[in-house]
Amino acid sequence: MTGLRSSEVAAAAGVNLQTLRYYERRGLLAEPGRSLGGHRLYPAEAVTMLRVIKAAQRLGFTLDEVAGLLEAGRHRHRRPDAGLRARARAKLAEVETRIADLTVIADTLRAAADAGCDDLLSCAEEPRCPIPFATIATGAREAATAPETGKGPPKWP
Repeated sequence: MTGLRSSEVAAAAGVNLQTLRYYERRGLLAEPGRSLGGHRLYPAEAVTMLRVIKAAQRLGFTLDEVAGLLEAGRHRHRRPDAGLRARARAKLAEVETRIADLTVIADTLRAAADAGCDDLLSCAEEPRCPIPFATIATGAREAATAPETGKGPPKWP
């Protein structure tokens, strides 16, 4: 029987052995055949599969989402909204929302640094403080009691 051993696949794909085994347990990677000595022997396509999984993760997809993408790709007669295009658009919308939220956070932190805020409690009591403590606290309470939307932290004014 021919194939690549675990260490060869892991090295070629740029992952460690624990990641390789974990993906196998999760069903993202097919269980390989075995050599006569009991060593796992993977087909060369396993390297490509690992690279695809890692690339999708770097694009922000969770392992569950990657599994869904892989599963959708295996079915010829799938729903039109199940493929990469639709899921990439949805992920892009999430990323753009996070970027907008992070921009607000960065601007607020920049303003706090520029205002010379050295003490969090003292700053909170100053009218010139650029950190919207009341809005953040209200938003955090609303987020804690609202159903999970996956949209990230509330936007600050």
